[in-house]
Amino acid sequence: MRNSFKGAASAAPFFPTLLDQMPNAIVVFEAQNQQLVYVNQSAESALDLSRKSLEGQSVHDLFGENEALASMISEVSHGHVATQRQEMLLHSVPGSIHQGTVPAHVVIASLEDPSLIMMEWFPIDQQLRSERDERVTQQVEANKQLMRNLAHEIKNPLGGIRGAAQLLEFELSEKGLHEYTQVIIKESDRLQSLVDRLLAPHRKAHVIEAFNVHEALERVRSLVLAEFPKGLRIIRNYDTSLPDVMGDREQLIQATLNIVHNAAQALSEEIRLGVAQIELKTRVARSVTIAKHRYKLAMDLHVIDNGPGIPEEIIERIFFPLVSGREGGSGLGLTLAQTFVQQHQGFIACDSRPGRTDFHIQIPYRKQEKTS
Repeated sequence: MRNSFKGAASAAPFFPTLLDQMPNAIVVFEAQNQQLVYVNQSAESALDLSRKSLEGQSVHDLFGENEALASMISEVSHGHVATQRQEMLLHSVPGSIHQGTVPAHVVIASLEDPSLIMMEWFPIDQQLRSERDERVTQQVEANKQLMRNLAHEIKNPLGGIRGAAQLLEFELSEKGLHEYTQVIIKESDRLQSLVDRLLAPHRKAHVIEAFNVHEALERVRSLVLAEFPKGLRIIRNYDTSLPDVMGDREQLIQATLNIVHNAAQALSEEIRLGVAQIELKTRVARSVTIAKHRYKLAMDLHVIDNGPGIPEEIIERIFFPLVSGREGGSGLGLTLAQTFVQQHQGFIACDSRPGRTDFHIQIPYRKQEKTS
């Protein structure tokens, strides 16, 4: 892929080497007609559009007729000021994954070439989101540690209860009383299974290998459609140019399966009406920061459904152990998904409203590690 549009490289040879390394989204455009001549990698990621698809577009094609933005550009292009900074609402381009209005800090600056202007922007809630994600991660880790400790404390007496019930059943001469000992045994087995699931992600060693994420998603898709064969569409929206992911294939399949399966269960009414839809969307994310670490590239996965949404009262706690929005749910599916993703230095988040729930996973591309 070229690092600049036609004609821009000779006008500004520093663009590819300097601006592509910047973490914030940057575009350069002609002062006279605001037509784009360059976008950096962060802008491609922010707009969810490739450089090739942006050729020939103007700043206003991207963000609409924004009076505040037009005024800033006018001030700089006429030489009244060299730089303008302002917080404003940017309307994202149609088709972007970041649909709607984004509060952003925008910088408009003149360049050495007076015919060119640079625009840089970043969401003003980016730092707040980072701080919130860090708090949530710490809280979730504390909850998981508590649950692991409880699980270990429960295991031994649980085994004793089950063993005592078996001995009691053996000694009981009246067969009618075996119904009660079987209740004790079966409930002990159910709790044992729950305890094992709480401990499972920390027992199993990582099996690191390179694998195609779309092959993993196809496995998830086939498993869910086998369980929900009618009334549910699972749409593939894949970027087939994605490189292989380095990680534990089975863990990432399980994490995605938990999310997609939860979505399918939440779509019961939509399935009955034949309008249920889940979209699996993959992209490459560039210059991403996860847990205060910066990565050049990451695998970007969205699981989007058109269901009723997650209840507002639990949306901030959905990754906590034993929190479920569904009657009869164990509340472990999303906890395990988050654990698996975090073990790959990635992050998982959720944005939900009635009619659209979007689970977002990012896993950085990194070199092969030793199996732990």
